[in-house]
Amino acid sequence: MTTLDQQTTENAKNFGISGIKRLSGRAARIDRVLLAAAAILAGVALIVPAEFPGIVDFAAGAILDIAPFILVSVALAAYLKASGADRLIGHAFRGRARETVVLAALVGAFSPFCSCGVIPLIAALLASGVPLAPVMAFWLASPLMDPEMFILLAATLGLPFTIAKTVAAVAMGLLGGSAVLALQRRGWLQDPLIGALSACGAGAVTSDARPVWLFHRDADRRQAFWKETRHNGLFLGKWLGLAFLLEAMMLAWIPADTVGAWLADLGSLSIPAAALIGVPAYLNGYAAIPTTDALMQLGLSQAAGLTFMVAGGVTSIPAAIAVKAVVKGHVFGLYLAVSLIGACAIGFGYAAVLALV
Repeated sequence: MTTLDQQTTENAKNFGISGIKRLSGRAARIDRVLLAAAAILAGVALIVPAEFPGIVDFAAGAILDIAPFILVSVALAAYLKASGADRLIGHAFRGRARETVVLAALVGAFSPFCSCGVIPLIAALLASGVPLAPVMAFWLASPLMDPEMFILLAATLGLPFTIAKTVAAVAMGLLGGSAVLALQRRGWLQDPLIGALSACGAGAVTSDARPVWLFHRDADRRQAFWKETRHNGLFLGKWLGLAFLLEAMMLAWIPADTVGAWLADLGSLSIPAAALIGVPAYLNGYAAIPTTDALMQLGLSQAAGLTFMVAGGVTSIPAAIAVKAVVKGHVFGLYLAVSLIGACAIGFGYAAVLALV
């Protein structure tokens, strides 16, 4: 082989290697969340095309419904960071751990957020320097009850059951917040946020600089505000979009009444089974009311019905995916553990109360 031929072969090899590297680099830059959503949509369109419009409509509608919460929470977190006000919030919650956990559980029990809708807010609170314990208390209690749900639940399932669910909401918040406090005393659960939302508040609360409330007068602070808004907004939006897409598929193919019908036949195992099935299953708080009522009429015990509503209200596969995108693995594990253990404890506790009255 001549020198020219060798050079040509070497150039072709180098070109091929560089081309592969360029393609690999471009593939690595493709967002895996958007890629997953696109793959799911393509799969639905190819395999069950009749379901495609309904799934897209549901996911798009859910995103539009939650968009105000995303915008407010992202803008709030960006404002607090740009102005330096996150230090004040962090200081306000430090040194009052038990009191703030109780308050957060009580406030959460009457706030109008679902298991997915509360995620942008808890991300903003954590990024602002609010300790994990009260945030976890609010996070677990909030999806379980609100004033409108209280009225509807009382009208359908009766006041005693409604009071039990209200107590359960507060209890879940207290359990989650207390678990965080106990673990943090051992040095665990520090810096809970990951990725784009990784707690700016954690470092900010140690500074003594005063907040600049009118941050827009400073070019650097304005730039920080818009950067945080874009970054965090895209981060939360894409993960919640994927979560709602999966939720739409679950509602289309695994409706809550079908899941509940399985539980009605399990007898004494219905409470732990209700918790195990309820944690991954999506159970909208309002839609769950007539479903649970019908299941109780078919033989599901009140304790198992409450367990199912609590476990399904606190979390679900869509909500868990969104949570996993926001917090670190150990916080995510605690969230799931409290959801499961707390729902079981509430179910057995309510069964014991019913046996006494």
